[in-house]
Amino acid sequence: METTKNKLSSFAENFFNKMRNYLDTKLYFYGSIQRYDYFPESSDIDVDIFTDNEHSTLIKLQNLLGVDRSEFKKIIYRLQKTNKVVRGHKIKYEDKENDFTCEFSIYNQNIKEEILKEHISKTNFPYYITALLVFLKTLYYKIEIMPTFLYFYFKNLILNIAIREGKPTDFILNEIPKHDEEKEMEKKIEMSNPFYFVKERLKEFLDLK
Repeated sequence: METTKNKLSSFAENFFNKMRNYLDTKLYFYGSIQRYDYFPESSDIDVDIFTDNEHSTLIKLQNLLGVDRSEFKKIIYRLQKTNKVVRGHKIKYEDKENDFTCEFSIYNQNIKEEILKEHISKTNFPYYITALLVFLKTLYYKIEIMPTFLYFYFKNLILNIAIREGKPTDFILNEIPKHDEEKEMEKKIEMSNPFYFVKERLKEFLDLK
């Protein structure tokens, strides 16, 4: 996981080398960058960072990336493979000029093995899962005929089926702010439920009571 299955751009290579040297630690790549459904200049690059001193590492990352401290969000979630609850921080970094988007996950060193096991499970998918992801991303990134909310919905559905037999990741706390497109996606998914309007009318009725 210290190297990538897909070739990185020269900008990304230089960026990650600079980060390794500055943090004096290894970077672990997971997600689509390690699979055949990676789309250069479109797909995010997911990176794990493990440290004995999370506070110090967050300060270094803040200085390196040139971001505010508030952009680092706390996460607490249950691992799908081991059912263990873990804590960490996440930050999404974008450089639009160089078509570069990366999401960093920062964890304490003492949960390294559990996290890596979880993320390795998101690397080796059956061929039909990979084919579905490639088809979906082609529609979204290349042909551009799929709305964002549908793309995220089907992507998460496919990944959940592949990783945990259709069960979604159990987030206990997720302070990462949602973009407007993600909020729109959640609303449209909720409204697609045939009982949505029945539930809304029932709420109105009870309020009147």
